Amino acid sequence: MKFDTKTIHGGQEDIDPAYGAVMPPIYQSSTFKQISPGKDKGYAYARSGNPTRTALEKSIASLENGKYGLAFGSGLAAIDAIFRLLKPGDEVISTSDLYGGSFRLFDGVFKDMGIRFHFVNMQTTKSIEKYINDKTKLIWVETPTNPMMSIIDIESISMLSKQHKILLAVDNTFATPYLQQPLELGADLVMHSATKYLGGHSDVIMGSVVVNDDSLAERLYFIQKACGAVPGPMDCFLVSRGIKTLHLRMQRHCENGKAIAQYLRKHPKVQQVYWPGFEDHPNHEIAKKQMKGFGGMVSFSMKGNSYEEAMSFLKKLCIFTLAESLGGVESLAGHPASMTHGSIPKEEREKSGVVDSLIRLSVGIEDIEDLIEDLQNAFRK
Repeated sequence: MKFDTKTIHGGQEDIDPAYGAVMPPIYQSSTFKQISPGKDKGYAYARSGNPTRTALEKSIASLENGKYGLAFGSGLAAIDAIFRLLKPGDEVISTSDLYGGSFRLFDGVFKDMGIRFHFVNMQTTKSIEKYINDKTKLIWVETPTNPMMSIIDIESISMLSKQHKILLAVDNTFATPYLQQPLELGADLVMHSATKYLGGHSDVIMGSVVVNDDSLAERLYFIQKACGAVPGPMDCFLVSRGIKTLHLRMQRHCENGKAIAQYLRKHPKVQQVYWPGFEDHPNHEIAKKQMKGFGGMVSFSMKGNSYEEAMSFLKKLCIFTLAESLGGVESLAGHPASMTHGSIPKEEREKSGVVDSLIRLSVGIEDIEDLIEDLQNAFRK
């Protein structure tokens, strides 16, 4: 089954054996009638499992060419579940340029639980090797990274991780399985903030993890059930519905993202544009190899590196909405240093390029002429 067909039918065989509903029904029930004590029809209590959630988990697993999918109450809940696979004394090598919420979870929660983190620029595998020791249990990768759009070679890192018997997890939120499938490149775990492109309509909070390994899936299912950070059936329904147009939306996100990146690069008030589709972008060739397209996320810095100038520009946008998050049908603009990455210390932010004049755009699926005109007006005013 081709990807575009999978978005609609993947993992959805016999989704409603009772009545043959085309869409997964919303089983808005916290508990299920048992045939006899301890014997049920597949579901007993909704924290452990819900038919609407199962349909979504199978759909996401299908998109990533994985055997097992698990849905969680948020992207951070999904990351939290992965890190509960570790124990005190374990070490993690993480991308240095990463989502601020991930950094906050690592540095503010798991570090205090005895997990040691090494935040590394992963542009080459050599930068990773020197941090590997017998306590290293996980390599955490974002690619493209948030918000600097750095590209990391998943296949090369997977070879390194397998050599040392280390788990490799990839946050695939920016690329989505439409553009990139990390399991196919050797990753052990793929994580999504399904809030973003998978849901696609800025109306739900959810996370997901996909794996192929049976024992890894069993451990994660136990964590999901025991910790209980699960989504409700209505949220699962909304993401299932969003996935059915993922391929169409991503095509437009990519087209509009390219046009916006090219426009910004020519603008005299722009210092630098971060978009992996440029031929001179670091690791552009790797992006071409492991991605189907370059996505709808674009970051850029204003000349003069002025916080005030960036704020002034953002306030003058009309179609681009000043807001956190990304991946919805509508275009959003944000200031990473004070919004999504505000939890990272200023000195650490700036090492990765998150300066005060940096603006991140989530380019939506509106008419491209309207989007460019909106940017033009903000620059002009």
